[in-house]
Amino acid sequence: MASLDEIRTARLAKIETLKNAGMNPYSPSVPRDMSLADAAQDFSEINETDKPVSLAGRVMAIRGSGAIMFVVLREGNHDFQAVLKKDEIDTEKFALFQDAVDMGDWISVTGPLFVTQKGQESILINDWTMGSKSLLPMPEKWAGLTDDDERMRKRYLEIISDTDVYDRFAMRTKIVTAIRTFMDDRDFMEIETPILQTQAGGAMAQTFKTHHNDYDMDMVLRISLELEHKMLMTAGYPRIYEIGKNFRNEGSDPTHIQEFTMMEWYAAFATLEDNMTWTQELLKHLASDIIGKTEFTVTDADGNNTTVDFAGDWPRVKFGDLVMKNVGIDITSASDGDVADKAIGLGMDKTEAGKTGRANLLDFIYKKTSRNKIINPTFVTDYPGNLKPLAQQNDDGTARVAQLIIAGAEITNQYAELTDPVRQRELLKTQSDAKSAGDAEAMEIDERFLTAMEHGMPPMTGFGMGIDRLVAILTEQKNLRDIIFSPIMKTKE
Repeated sequence: MASLDEIRTARLAKIETLKNAGMNPYSPSVPRDMSLADAAQDFSEINETDKPVSLAGRVMAIRGSGAIMFVVLREGNHDFQAVLKKDEIDTEKFALFQDAVDMGDWISVTGPLFVTQKGQESILINDWTMGSKSLLPMPEKWAGLTDDDERMRKRYLEIISDTDVYDRFAMRTKIVTAIRTFMDDRDFMEIETPILQTQAGGAMAQTFKTHHNDYDMDMVLRISLELEHKMLMTAGYPRIYEIGKNFRNEGSDPTHIQEFTMMEWYAAFATLEDNMTWTQELLKHLASDIIGKTEFTVTDADGNNTTVDFAGDWPRVKFGDLVMKNVGIDITSASDGDVADKAIGLGMDKTEAGKTGRANLLDFIYKKTSRNKIINPTFVTDYPGNLKPLAQQNDDGTARVAQLIIAGAEITNQYAELTDPVRQRELLKTQSDAKSAGDAEAMEIDERFLTAMEHGMPPMTGFGMGIDRLVAILTEQKNLRDIIFSPIMKTKE
């Protein structure tokens, strides 16, 4: 088998063959009357006219030799057969095709549509021209594509060779479009907020740090959309939403990636109950109307395949009730020592436990013992208040929040938003103290945000959802990287 270098050298020589024949190997445009999909859809009507048409696509296969060749063209995820017969085309053009065309080339062919003896709808090539000459072979002949890392680094090759992957990414776009339509229909205004920020906030996460040369100041990539959105709610917009990138400098696994797409919305005078209702309506709409089904095979938190059913009403259960049921701890009355001991018993490092706050210890316990048992869509409510310092606080030390859990994974976060600037400062001060004590993910006090709150925020509810994680469920993918065009990968040595 020829090496890649040998293949490339041979194809470079074919460029010269094309040039010598007077054909541009990289034409700025080629004849094309319609897409391959339209040609297939309207085949009978076009065939009856017996008039030549021009079609274009990538050469995916070439079969035959001598006086007749069968060529498979692909455009997008549609294939169409072209037939090259020696006695139906100029002799020099026939020979040039044999000498210069390879799988992977983009070509245009012109001729009438017809049906072969085997019943295959086809186009008979009376003329052809090169659109773009490929120098490297198709993925089927490149063993390197079988490596997962290489597959993700060169996603375009995977898409070329696998129409299911092509369709998966097209479905992602349909899902995002449907989300925007859902929000627009409910009078939400789409906005854009900065990715570069002087101070990260709105979530508990480590940041990616950078430097603004012109202003000579350190900056970070945002970890959340929340604070900028809530400040805009102060301006008086009744409903806003954004779909945009967030960045969290954390560990990688099939369900976590450092650069991800987030959606957040905020609605004045709406309640947490409204929020959960909208969430259920949106996700059921995406499942039934966009994907076309309500049951999905997904990988749960323990790595097992399981079936998730979006049908029916989605239950609601309190965080504290789950922890009590699964480990026997009352989150409101258990001592800090008992909570720490339980976290250590579940695998947390003793030193780490010693510098981790009570709320984060409880969250660790919950994730180890409870969240992974939730399969069908379920709203978990009333998390420890210190975990949700931007939400309204209940009298029992919990927060008025909900998370939608599916197959053991967090899909959405939704709050009854805190609008009291005095209480907000107190909660952020607690977070800031925890950060000073060594909690790298704790929040800091953001004076810009507190100033906006002091100007008066309306009563409101807020929502956040990872688009990537949702698309992975709806397309039944185990790894988030398989629904991201260009996931971050380690550079090759």
